[in-house]
Amino acid sequence: MARNANLHAANAGKNDEFYTQLPDIEKELKYYKQHFQGKVVLCNCDDPYESNFFKYFALNFNALGLKKLIATCYNGSPVSGNELLLNFGDTVDDPKKIAYKVEITEVTDVNGDGAVNLADVKYLMQNNKNIISILKENGDFRSKESIDLLQQADIVVTNPPFSLFREYVAQLIEYKKLFLIIGNVNAVTYKECFRLIQDNKMWMGASIHSGDREFRVPDDYPLNAAGHRIDENGRKYIRVKGVRWFTNMDYPQRHEELVLYKHYTPEEYPKYDEYNAINVGATNDIPIGYGGIMGVPITFLDKYNPDQFEIIGLDRYVKDNPHYGVRFKINGKETYARILIRRKR
Repeated sequence: MARNANLHAANAGKNDEFYTQLPDIEKELKYYKQHFQGKVVLCNCDDPYESNFFKYFALNFNALGLKKLIATCYNGSPVSGNELLLNFGDTVDDPKKIAYKVEITEVTDVNGDGAVNLADVKYLMQNNKNIISILKENGDFRSKESIDLLQQADIVVTNPPFSLFREYVAQLIEYKKLFLIIGNVNAVTYKECFRLIQDNKMWMGASIHSGDREFRVPDDYPLNAAGHRIDENGRKYIRVKGVRWFTNMDYPQRHEELVLYKHYTPEEYPKYDEYNAINVGATNDIPIGYGGIMGVPITFLDKYNPDQFEIIGLDRYVKDNPHYGVRFKINGKETYARILIRRKR
């Protein structure tokens, strides 16, 4: 994610400004290569000079068979007429950094070294001024200029601001775009996002199912997180818990059968106080053959096979919850968020 971090106040912006690592992008994108042939890819929260999303698609432009790659950089206020003096891969410290876009329609061995690599992309950006243009607006994904670019795209791949996740996803759905984006697992408890998951219009990605992930952060980012480091070049990194990929592009692993081994007993699977469903503490504890409604952790979505299970609702917002908006209780004690499911087969 690049400069859309500044969409909110300064503190909120710093909390949003995380740069996804290239290995994490590579591990996830390998599941979707069949979707990209002949497509226009938009990275609309990604400064090309810092974004590993842009680097991934530039490096794999030919291998994926892309038609075009577009990346935009957010600045915070509209500017025009500034001379673009940047070096690919360098960190830009100028607070008045301009908003701009890069469009690539092919990547070839333009520098003549016998290979197609990042050096060629750098050469293109430094010597072909036609692929870089200054935006008239500020690069905000909600601006008219950015929406015009969105309408040109087939697939959007990026790390949007966590604080604007709901609004960002809503825009992708409104314009009927394929997407692969990073967010926090707790986003599934947002009513708008959960509805998309329940309607099979959005689901979890393939490569991240647990643990935390490392992100590079701006130089002025406070290192208060438990997991952080500074590399040999002085760049800061933090580890973020609960990170997930969200997508609406299908992949075969999503339809693998979840193997179950436990059997139902009333003692191990208590019912909720005022709702006719059993509580399941972990996804692997879903009982074999149980035909009723079950409440499972939100991390169930990491292994959710839509052919095997039906999603009934989210505990607080299921229609027949007698205390709508309140989580279920067992013996008077409120449970963690639960997704209600039922077996299809």
